[in-house]
Amino acid sequence: MQQEAPPYRRIADEVRRQVVAGELTPGDRVPSTRRLARDFGVAIATATKALAVLRQEGITVARPGVGTVVAPRATAARTRAPDGELSRQRIVRAAITLADGHGLGELSMRRVAAELGVATMSLYRHVPGKDELVLLMIDAALGEERLPAVRPAGWRAGLTVSTTLLWRLFRRHPWLAPAMSLTRPQPAPNGLLLVEWVLETLAPTRLDRRQRLYVHILLFSYARGIATALEPEAEARRETGVSSDEWMGSLAPPAGLTPEHLPHLAELVARDDFDLDLDLLFRFGLARLLDGLDGWLAGRG
Repeated sequence: MQQEAPPYRRIADEVRRQVVAGELTPGDRVPSTRRLARDFGVAIATATKALAVLRQEGITVARPGVGTVVAPRATAARTRAPDGELSRQRIVRAAITLADGHGLGELSMRRVAAELGVATMSLYRHVPGKDELVLLMIDAALGEERLPAVRPAGWRAGLTVSTTLLWRLFRRHPWLAPAMSLTRPQPAPNGLLLVEWVLETLAPTRLDRRQRLYVHILLFSYARGIATALEPEAEARRETGVSSDEWMGSLAPPAGLTPEHLPHLAELVARDDFDLDLDLLFRFGLARLLDGLDGWLAGRG
C-alpha cells in the first residue's frame, strides 16, 4: 500500500501542478505561507517547508519586495523538452549516475535536468518529485543483478548468495545503503523480491515467518551498516584527494600514549600487515553471523 505523502509534499505537488498546467506562469506570485497554511489547514512551518522544496527544485524564486514567484524558466519545458525526448528510465539512470559520482546530497531535480540538458519542469511529467525519484533509483539499483534461478542447496548457501549480492550493489552505488531505511523501508519492488527470496530460502528450517523476517533484517542491517562507510569515504576522497590508506598512514599516536600502553595495536602497526579491506571485513562478518545462526538452529533441533 502506498503511503500518503506528508502535508508539505502535498502542498508542493499542488503548486507544481499549477505551474505545469499554466495556471501559474513565470513571474506570478505563489501563495504566501500564511495563505497556504490557511488553505491546506497546516501549520506555518509546514507551508514554509513546502515553499523551500519548490525553491530547491528551481520552480520558484524569492523576489525582494514581492515574495515567492514562479521561476522565469519554470515552464520552459513546453518548448525545450517534448515528452518524446525524455522517459522515466532515462531520468532515473541520469540520477543514479549523478549520485554515484557526486553523492546523494548533490541530487536535485534541477541538477538531474541539467545533466540531461532539459528544463527542470520537464522531469515532473515523468517523476512527481525527488522523493519518488530516489525510490525509483533504489528499485533500479536493486534490479541490476538477479538472484539465481536455481536456489543453492541449503539455507546457509542461499543467504550467502543474497547478502553478497546486496553488498555488491551497495559497493557499486555508495549512496544506496544510506538511502535505504531500516525503520521505514521503502516499497521498492526489487527490494521486496529480495526479501521474499530470503524468506523462501529459510522456509525449510523450523523458523516461523516472523523469525525468518528477523534473519533477513539482521543480514540486511549488517551489510548496510558496513556500506554506510562507502559514501562518506568517497566524499572525503573527492574533497581531499587522499585515500583511506594514505589518511591512516598519516596519523600520529595520540599525545600521552606510548606503545607500552597499546602493545597489541603497536605490534600491528610495527608489522604493517593489516589493511582495512571492506570486502574482507564483509565476508568475515557474514561468515560469523551465519555461524551463529547455524548454532542457534542446531540448538532448536
